[in-house]
Amino acid sequence: AMLTEAIKEKASDIHIETYERHLQIRFRVDGVLREILRPQRRLAALLISRIKVMASLDIAEKRIPQDGRMALRIGGRAVDVRVSTLPSSYGERVVLRLLDKNSVNLDLLTLGMSPALLQQVDGLIARPHGIVLVTGPTGSGKSTTLYAALSRLDARERNIMTIEDPIEYELEGIGQTQVNAKVDMTFARGLRAILRQDPDVVLVGEIRDGETAQIAVQASLTGHLVLSTLHTNSALGAISRLQDMGVEPFLLSTSLLAVMSQRLVRRLCPLCRQQEPANADTARQMEIAPGTALWQPRGCAECGFTGYRGRTGIHELLLVDDRVRMAIHRGENEVTLIQQLGADYITLRHAGRDKALAGITSWQEVLRVSEQQIAEAS
Repeated sequence: AMLTEAIKEKASDIHIETYERHLQIRFRVDGVLREILRPQRRLAALLISRIKVMASLDIAEKRIPQDGRMALRIGGRAVDVRVSTLPSSYGERVVLRLLDKNSVNLDLLTLGMSPALLQQVDGLIARPHGIVLVTGPTGSGKSTTLYAALSRLDARERNIMTIEDPIEYELEGIGQTQVNAKVDMTFARGLRAILRQDPDVVLVGEIRDGETAQIAVQASLTGHLVLSTLHTNSALGAISRLQDMGVEPFLLSTSLLAVMSQRLVRRLCPLCRQQEPANADTARQMEIAPGTALWQPRGCAECGFTGYRGRTGIHELLLVDDRVRMAIHRGENEVTLIQQLGADYITLRHAGRDKALAGITSWQEVLRVSEQQIAEAS
């Protein structure tokens, strides 16, 4: 019943937390946690044991963390569930990550990209070789964006292969391989093997270490298009991260085609959003006239009184043109690189502002997901 409710609410995660006197169950919906239930404390052991059995975990082992997964059909929907347990002072905490394979949206337009940005992305994935990176924190939709980009390619004319941890969604006509730490099947090892399979396009789930970064760069320089993700807060941060991993600036400048930084913002509920004039502080941050009408969240029964329903993406695309390429080659830092980009460069903040002005999201929501990135740039 809990899993059915989570799928109905479009939750991405279920948190089961054990405390001294009670059990707390929370769902993460649209990126924000909210409490759903406080069952009796005595139900904790029963519930957690049941989940551990379903995920093929050791129910007697409560001293160490465990990870498992299960594939379920809930209300006719195929759902993959990743389970993580962690010992705590009052028992175990469990987090379930839900991957609803029926609800995955692989259309870049409905993921929040503008037609102009989509045209640029199509141009990038049509290139015969080079590296395209998507960056952002955990849960910012990086993998979904890469899957959506791959789904726009004709798999009949290209050999498209992936190495992932784990395989989140199965794509027709694409060779997908999963990382397996138990048998030392790492990203680096999997990527090396894939390159012997005559691929045209390679998706690497994440560049986590210097070895994977070096192989990805070499692959792109030997005639392969490589798509991957990095955990950085900004597009420019990806360049310094790869250099920190040991990739030489001259190799990076030759291989890197583009870096896209993205965040997911909650959409304002269309039934209850309301307009208010921007105050002086907000107007200054958004670089608009004070008093400009902005849409704000209100809350109604339809949106669970949150003021928001669903999410959309905001994107910043750094295209590596000759100016940027030369700056990377010279090993320049982020501050100098920003100066190379010019006034027409659309940052995450600009992309978020456009969506706030259009009434798709609120400015508070843009700040919530991008303040760290904004602070770094200022």
